Amino acid sequence: MLFARVATFFTPGSQTNPVDHGPQGDASRTATSAAVADDIDVDDEAARPPYLHAMLAGGIGGTTGDMLMHSLDTVKTRQQGDPHMPPRYTSMGSTYYTIWRHEGIARGLYGGVQPAFLGSFSGTVAFFGTYEWSKRWLIDHGVAPSLSYFSAGLFADLAAAPVYVPSEVLKTRLQLQGRYNNPHFDSGYNYRSTVHAARTIAKSEGFGALFHGYKATLWRDLPFSALQFAFYEEERGLAKRYIGSNDIGLPLEILTAASAGGMAGVLTTPLDVVKTRIQTQHHDGPSVSANPAAAPLSHSSSKRSTSVNTGKLPPQLRPISTSSPSTAVRPRNAVTLDTSSVITGLKIIYKSEGIGGWFRGVGPRLVWTSVQSGTMLVLYQTLLRWFEQHPLVKTEDGTV
Repeated sequence: MLFARVATFFTPGSQTNPVDHGPQGDASRTATSAAVADDIDVDDEAARPPYLHAMLAGGIGGTTGDMLMHSLDTVKTRQQGDPHMPPRYTSMGSTYYTIWRHEGIARGLYGGVQPAFLGSFSGTVAFFGTYEWSKRWLIDHGVAPSLSYFSAGLFADLAAAPVYVPSEVLKTRLQLQGRYNNPHFDSGYNYRSTVHAARTIAKSEGFGALFHGYKATLWRDLPFSALQFAFYEEERGLAKRYIGSNDIGLPLEILTAASAGGMAGVLTTPLDVVKTRIQTQHHDGPSVSANPAAAPLSHSSSKRSTSVNTGKLPPQLRPISTSSPSTAVRPRNAVTLDTSSVITGLKIIYKSEGIGGWFRGVGPRLVWTSVQSGTMLVLYQTLLRWFEQHPLVKTEDGTV
């Protein structure tokens, strides 16, 4: 039966009508019930929540998940963007402890939380609204549900990207920076606050710098969202058929949501590494030599801090490229890279760091995407059920 389902994954005609069948199957199929006893049809699409409910449930669920996992995201960002050689951050546990001991919680582990919160809520509201609309439109026009889920994830992330990319740039730089005038970690950034960071970037690098890494972010997030929701919808479908009901229970809700996010997170880790390095590199100065001895940072960093304290906002001078000592934990003989191309970045990282370079920070990313996805999607389903009992909008067909 599994092979039959895989073979018909993208075939619209092979999918059962999700609106016409309930948990016990249609009466017309009872004659062949013995052959399909293990394939109970479950109503996946009949109960379509109003768009407002889906957007609010997704926004609250997504923001809660992001805030819960922000400190781990900071750990992942530090590991991927460590400019020191030998690397200061190695294992997940030691990175947590080092940041907490040197910089504290608010400015260290939770650096960049303000732009993360704003970008997360607005981005997930836009995402779930677009996802629900495009999924329904595709299914109603005869597209196979599995392909509809995958495509809807792509469209939804594309619609949300203009909202969350600027917040992602600010968040990533503040996470990499840590506390203001940080004496423990020289990232090349030194912002007093989120507003100061936005003003500094716009003034010294241009407004377009707030969208720096836009293509790299899409390269990571489009396939991540598509895979995440394709996995999630398919796993929930399997769970519903296994249980024989739309209510699969909390344990299976958590399992399907967390595993979908975790699998998608691992598969897209190489794109996340390139995205992080592109968004945290500087573009105004000359390239830094690949020779670690040729890239002392302390004097330039102190001068930069002094300039900021006096009110001047000079452009950042030290480039962070995807394989120099300025960027990430990597072998000492890695070549210098100066590119914004995702494909080129992947090629050079592989040549200089091997397959391990592609999967830098995969442990924190696996945990982060699993827990974040589990939190977001479980809360999403829970809030949808709550809104169903306490509707914010009411129409004849149940939609807005």
